[in-house]
Amino acid sequence: MIDFLNAIVALANFVIIPATAYGAQLALGALGVTLIYGILRFSNFAHGDTMAFGTMFAILITWAFQGMGISAGPLPTALLALPFAIAICAAFLLATDRVVYRFYREQKAKPVIFVIVSLGVMFIMNGLVRFVIGPGEQRFADGERFIISAREFKQMTGLREGLAIKTTQGLTLVTAVIVVALLFWFLNRTRTGKSMRAYSDNEDLALLSGINPERVVMVTWLIVAALATVAGTLYGLDKTFKPFVFLQLLLPIFAAAIVGGLGNPVGAIAGGFVVAFSEVTITYAWKKVAGYVLPDALAPSGLAQLLTTDYKFAVSFAILVVVLLFKPTGLFAGKSV
Repeated sequence: MIDFLNAIVALANFVIIPATAYGAQLALGALGVTLIYGILRFSNFAHGDTMAFGTMFAILITWAFQGMGISAGPLPTALLALPFAIAICAAFLLATDRVVYRFYREQKAKPVIFVIVSLGVMFIMNGLVRFVIGPGEQRFADGERFIISAREFKQMTGLREGLAIKTTQGLTLVTAVIVVALLFWFLNRTRTGKSMRAYSDNEDLALLSGINPERVVMVTWLIVAALATVAGTLYGLDKTFKPFVFLQLLLPIFAAAIVGGLGNPVGAIAGGFVVAFSEVTITYAWKKVAGYVLPDALAPSGLAQLLTTDYKFAVSFAILVVVLLFKPTGLFAGKSV
């Protein structure tokens, strides 16, 4: 029985908790992608670098607050910087829409044109981030590191395995729940949210109903800026910030959006957790857990790892290919890719 409990703790420590936090981060990122696809009708390949852009300002403002002695106590100071970073990111996205995307929208350009344009925006944003904050790894987390440490857990339970829950992991889950609840309330209960849904379902009918398309576009970019900045900041706090990593995150984020069903917010959330748990479980070395639950004769001698963590994003790619081949509308019947 003790060995079984140790196995459960090890599984929670190295698979369930990290995958849940990572899934929440991917879900927030995928929500931004699916909103752009569902309302503005194109795949925004600049979304990963939008996350990096918003997070960069969260870091810079956090450093400024830390230099002035301003903190959030046991919580990361980045929480205080988030509203300012969201505002700056939103201003940049609105300016980008007015200078770039609006022209092609007025020309009724095909979605593939918007995709190509978003790639150009992606490279510009990536260059700006690397120029301002540098290409290297940046750490900005402060406050209490753990909600509960492995040592404290061992002392409380007497088990060999210790359960560690980082403050950033708990913060990710709480923040994601609040953000998602506010988003769904906004989309379902407010007049602007209902206008956005109507515009997404049938643009021509929405225009005939008197819905202002420019207002819908503006609010969409504002929401995307908030989602991208929050998702990027939570990821940076939980792991680390490096501009190129956010470019790589574009693959699992798009995989999450497509797995759930592009244009479907519920599907984006579900897809985020599907991709996260798939990546973590396939790249985890199961030797420790197997050693607790299997007899000594059957315990693996190697790491019992299907793929190393270097191939984490290959899992996302494989999931993406399978979904596109066999169920392009995703799990929740979104729009076909």
